[in-house]
Amino acid sequence: MPYVTTHDGVEIYYKDWGAKDARPIVFHHGWPLSSDDWDAQMLHFVSQGYRVVAHDRRGHGRSTQVGDGHDMDHYAADASAVVEHLDLRDAVHVGHSTGGGEATRYVARYGEPQGRVAKLVLIGAVPPLMLKTAANPKGTPIEVFDDLRRQLAANRSQLYFDLASGPFYGFNRANAAPSQAIVFNWWRQGMMGGAKAHYEGIAAFSETDFTDDLRAISVPTLVMHGDDDQIVPIAATAMRAAELLNNAKLKVYEKLSHGLATTHPDLVNHDLQEWIEA
Repeated sequence: MPYVTTHDGVEIYYKDWGAKDARPIVFHHGWPLSSDDWDAQMLHFVSQGYRVVAHDRRGHGRSTQVGDGHDMDHYAADASAVVEHLDLRDAVHVGHSTGGGEATRYVARYGEPQGRVAKLVLIGAVPPLMLKTAANPKGTPIEVFDDLRRQLAANRSQLYFDLASGPFYGFNRANAAPSQAIVFNWWRQGMMGGAKAHYEGIAAFSETDFTDDLRAISVPTLVMHGDDDQIVPIAATAMRAAELLNNAKLKVYEKLSHGLATTHPDLVNHDLQEWIEA
């Protein structure tokens, strides 16, 4: 399996499909998942002639279950290590949830300064800040994240099953049609990773402030978000991110959940491709 070793010795697993001279799309996955979460997008875009790349975040999936570095600065540096190793240029970076934070920091600190990024896409992403503060009154209270940490420490397997079968995909809504295959695949990905990485990752995705990163980004950015996202509520994230970015387009999906790229892949793939090729 292909890996790149970071400056602090962490082995990051990555996928690299398609012709090496094709335009690259780089996918950044959410918590606590892996690059497998992008299967529907990667298979679609490689069939359309793109080069598709995705990595497993440190402590997640097949990457090293290292004991430290579970913060956005390391996440962005690790993503840059993959991009530089493959020498990707004119790339479109697509980030979901926590991966949207990773992609935002990567583009602001590495991708755009190095001239490697053409566009950015944020799907159900955490920027600018999830946590409720005096300056961010629409955010999520710290008690919610404390409870996530408590449940993870007590029974990580049960927590992951409950999240996937409930709010993540909106399967807890009336008239929802839950898919056990989707639930099991989410659980499988989560349990591949390390408990410490996932535990510390909660602070990374909830407490990191991306305001300055968003303001620094000038490449065209598509912000996609379901208005029934129960994991990353839209009011504190996508709505504000679109205002902070210099060149943003906001696309809101009525009644869709946090996991819209999995539950509605044809819709998301169509809109992604249309915007990339515009």
